[in-house]
Amino acid sequence: MIKSNFHTHTTYCDGKHSAEEMVLSAIEKGMHALGFSTHSYTSRDLTYCIRKEKVEEYKNEINALKEKYKDKIRIYLGSELDVISDMDRDGFDYFLSAVHYIDIDGQLLTVDGSGAEQKADAEKYFGGDMLSYAEAYYEMTKKIADMPETGFIAHFDLVSKFNENYELFDEKDPRYVKAWQDAASHLIKMGVPFEINTGAIPRGARKTPYPRREIADFIRDNGGKFIMTSDCHHKDFLLCHFEECDSIYEGIEVLDFETILLNK
Repeated sequence: MIKSNFHTHTTYCDGKHSAEEMVLSAIEKGMHALGFSTHSYTSRDLTYCIRKEKVEEYKNEINALKEKYKDKIRIYLGSELDVISDMDRDGFDYFLSAVHYIDIDGQLLTVDGSGAEQKADAEKYFGGDMLSYAEAYYEMTKKIADMPETGFIAHFDLVSKFNENYELFDEKDPRYVKAWQDAASHLIKMGVPFEINTGAIPRGARKTPYPRREIADFIRDNGGKFIMTSDCHHKDFLLCHFEECDSIYEGIEVLDFETILLNK
């Protein structure tokens, strides 16, 4: 089982625990590496991201923790960049890139809020057509390809977070399949891994990780690679459901992101 996590949030953004609390929990769990990935400063939405004036403090604290715990665990300073992020990129060890919004003529629609919010936005901006909403999301994900800093691609099919049992739309519909396949094919060319993400499970949004197995198979069959993360917002869930992923994604190789980082 993978014993590291590189998608970790703290009280600098929308996480529940401090960075040091996360480190101590990681050591207790026998982890060999921990990467911090605060939501990057995004001036267009301050509800969940790190504040601009806190970025240097965040960098300094993570770097201090690296030194303090260097004999027990390897720590990395990262950030989760949204495609609309306008944060300075200097001084970080790595970045993961993601899409949390659909941009409709300057109006941001939050994909990561709730199923009810997704449905309401689809009603207001897409005439109630959830497939059009999903298509717009995957068009946004293609913009990750314009971010050369990307170390790995976070929660590729986040639009399905609240759709585990097809409550909102049919994920087997040809329109949906075409949308994610087009986006995946576009991003595979970057040569960076996609993540298997277990983070929605402890937060009660899903009982299974994403991407769905058929998406993972498509990415693998077309040359894409994977790492595993817990998209962790709570110190108890740094390795949550990693063991179950071994069977869910049987036959799909999961790489150690630390190895990728060190070999760059």
